[in-house]
Amino acid sequence: MGIGEKGARGFWDKMADGYARRPIADEEAYQHKLRLTQAFLMPNMDVLELGCGTGGTALEHAPFVRHIRATDISDEMLRHARERAQSAGVENVTFEQADLEGLSIAPESYDVVLAMNLLHLTEDPLAEMKRIHQWLKPGGIFVQSTGLVGHMNPLLRLALPVARLLGKAPFVNSFTEDQLEAWIDAAGFHVLQTYWPDAGAAKLVIARKAAD
Repeated sequence: MGIGEKGARGFWDKMADGYARRPIADEEAYQHKLRLTQAFLMPNMDVLELGCGTGGTALEHAPFVRHIRATDISDEMLRHARERAQSAGVENVTFEQADLEGLSIAPESYDVVLAMNLLHLTEDPLAEMKRIHQWLKPGGIFVQSTGLVGHMNPLLRLALPVARLLGKAPFVNSFTEDQLEAWIDAAGFHVLQTYWPDAGAAKLVIARKAAD
């Protein structure tokens, strides 16, 4: 991530308690994204989630798949995630502290990879999507929900670097819908489904890796 692994981990560790208490900003859009994703899930699937945060999405999808390996850079986020899983009695989700570069995954290991509200926090989204493409089995599904900062209010885009310097925001990569679509194609994915409530919201893209 842009502020380095240690700095990013520290930022999200500090944010974890507040993040866990905060209600979802647009519950209707979130539930719609869950339903769209679950239409592609099956009971025999193994899923990798990158940047799982406090685990809410992993726990929502857990009943629809065999197992979810949910990773995040923040130990404090994962502490909340494990507590939520225990309270809900969910046993087929494994939470693990790891950053994208630190993950050791054999090619074609997963049926589905989730990256929810993550790729706009990376310096090179195309490189990360290529890495995800390698991890997926032929015909595997890649689900991302990505903030398109390039379409947001220009004043907000100007304020983000300042907020980052003050320790109030993480690194945020600014790109447009056209750039995201070009990267998805360059990484080797075919788009199956999209959902973008408005320019200020993250865009859901469900894509498939070509089958052999």
